[in-house]
Order: sequence, then C-alpha cells, then structure tokens
Amino acid sequence: MNSSATTLDNGVTREDGRYALPITTNIDLPPGYRPSSDEEYMSPRQLAYFRNKLRHWRDQLVEESRQTMENLRDEVRDVGDEAERATRETENSLELRTRDRYRKLISKIDKALRRIEEGRYGYCEETDEEIGLERLDARPIATLSLDAQERREHLQKQMGD
Repeated sequence: MNSSATTLDNGVTREDGRYALPITTNIDLPPGYRPSSDEEYMSPRQLAYFRNKLRHWRDQLVEESRQTMENLRDEVRDVGDEAERATRETENSLELRTRDRYRKLISKIDKALRRIEEGRYGYCEETDEEIGLERLDARPIATLSLDAQERREHLQKQMGD
C-alpha cells in the first residue's frame, strides 16, 4: 500500500485521507462544542474533542484510584471485633477490584489516545468502517463498530466464553 502523509498548518497530519492529531498539537474548541455529522468524520476538531474527553476521563480515574489507595493506607488496621474486621476486608477487596478495573480502563484510554495520534481513532479495528460519533461519544474507548461488536459478542456466547 502506498502511504502518503501530509502535515497541515496546525500541526495535524493527514495520512491516507485520515487525520492524526499529534500530542503536541492543540486545537481550541468553541465552548460547548460537540461533534456533528455535518462535519467531516474524525476531522481535527472531532479528534480534539475526543482527546479532551478521554484525557478528562483518565484524570478522573487516576484521581479516584489515588484516593482509594490513600483510604486503604490511612485506614486503621486494629478494628475491634471480627464482624467489623470482615466488613472492612470486604470493603477493601471491593476497592481493590474497583482500582483494578480503573487500571484496565486507563490502559484502554491510553490506547485510544494513541489511535488519535496515529490517525486510527474512530475506525473499526476489524472492518475499518466508521465506528460512529454517537457510539464514540457514549463509549470513547470503542474499537469496534456496533456490527463488529455484536458479531464478537455472538461468537463469544457460542464459544461459552
């Protein structure tokens, strides 16, 4: 495949008809901006919107995870009776599972941010079709189109996964 990249004035690169938004490139969005289907799909403004959304989500998760760890560290271990100790251990276990889920989400967010930099964000990993603005707005870490996601879930159900 012949790959051609063009760098535009604002630092955005365009690779094979798709925009890539380098981490160093900042695009000011108008207040209240939301991507619309009237614009070019995954235009620099749309990429900047999703990058901002992903970064904000990541920052929230990192902060919540930090607070969870502080809570676990600051907690007094000498809890009175066994029932209270069992309750505390259950809460700790739940907090650690939540933190693990956050860690996995942060990893997916980082991958989505890399796809924005590489010009692959917003396109299905299996079919290369557009994932769609509504789906990405609801789940900005989505890597599959709705059809591909449903096919994958159907296959997983058949395999008993």
